[in-house]
Amino acid sequence: MDFLRPLTWAEALEMKAERPDATPIQGGTDVMVEINLDKGRPTALLDLAAVAELAEWTRDNGTVRLGAGVSYTRLIAELAGDLPGLAQASRTVGSPQIRNRGTVAGNLGAASPAGDSHPPLLATGAEVEAESVRGSRMIAITDFYRGVKRNALEPDELIRAVRIPVATGPQYFSKIGTRNAMVIAVSSFAIAFDGRRVGTGIGSAAPTPRRAPEAEAFLESALDWSGPLDADVARRFGELVRDAAAPIDDVRGTRDYRLHSLAVMARRTLTWAWEDHLRCA
Repeated sequence: MDFLRPLTWAEALEMKAERPDATPIQGGTDVMVEINLDKGRPTALLDLAAVAELAEWTRDNGTVRLGAGVSYTRLIAELAGDLPGLAQASRTVGSPQIRNRGTVAGNLGAASPAGDSHPPLLATGAEVEAESVRGSRMIAITDFYRGVKRNALEPDELIRAVRIPVATGPQYFSKIGTRNAMVIAVSSFAIAFDGRRVGTGIGSAAPTPRRAPEAEAFLESALDWSGPLDADVARRFGELVRDAAAPIDDVRGTRDYRLHSLAVMARRTLTWAWEDHLRCA
């Protein structure tokens, strides 16, 4: 296995162009596990940890541009106010050591359906900034996931940043696992209010992370935005979120349990978000 370690972003792009087979790593929290368990051995590793440009984030015109090297720990400490849903999800990622090394961009690159950052990214309408020596482009988060552990990046492209709208309303993330900490999600769900727009994100319950567009449209039309949350509206929202999923049975949970848990999490996160909405109205 070859080991490549660029010191600048320009060097990283040149190396990726020359070696499109190279697997990029930042914290290595996903890739190294696969290697250690002998589930895959890349022909080359492209270590981006020394690329200083990736460890920066900026805020501009209501959007946070989150560099691919910004760790979960920094996101929680520095951006919980701007990106509350993503910060909540970040707190559930692994152990403190994993959060110190792992990144949202790494989660995206791995494209596991169970990745914790995917539901809040979907709920908020994030965009992925991809770049190669040929140029850069923006990929809508809904177009990024192409299958189980497959993403929309071209072989010579790297993720430079993720662009996420600054929160203008309540956001919540919920996750169910086989224990309370350091666990892969059995299922997960995120909700985000942006004015009277509702965003959703479902994790670990389909071949790819996905939204629940029918649930979003229903909620936007059914809510009385100045009054209490109707129990029937919350129940129907949960049903529509459940219906948007396509889970399987595996070692972490059954299809039926995942469907039930999604309906419960959808109702609960909606209730929490609605309480915040009324307090701020």
